[in-house]
Parts: sequence; C-alpha cells; structure tokens
Amino acid sequence: MAVSFSLVLGLGVLCVYLIRAKKLKVLHMLTAALFGFYLASTGLAPQIKALSHTLGSMISSIHP
Repeated sequence: MAVSFSLVLGLGVLCVYLIRAKKLKVLHMLTAALFGFYLASTGLAPQIKALSHTLGSMISSIHP
C-alpha cells in the first residue's frame, strides 16, 4: 500500500511539474489518467501491480 501511495503521489507531482513547465497539457494528463483507470480494470492489472511491487522492493533494497 505504501509503495502504491508513494507512486501515485510521485506521479501526481510529476504531472503538476510538467503542466507548470508547459510540457504537458491538461488534456494530455486527463487522457493518460483515463487510460490508467481503464487499464486497471483489465486482465493486465495484477501483472502491473506485481511489477510495480517488485520494482519498489528492488529500489528499497538499494543501500546508498
């Protein structure tokens, strides 16, 4: 749960930054959000969730 919340927060911050830098239009962001919403209801959702969990575990295991 913490990884998905952090991922959503990080992607949200990135979207706000890109909108302010005028590199991402609001319509593009909404399209990407809708795509993600509909993608979450497909059969690929468990594999995507497992991949993000694995990547989060790999990143958290790196020691500086």
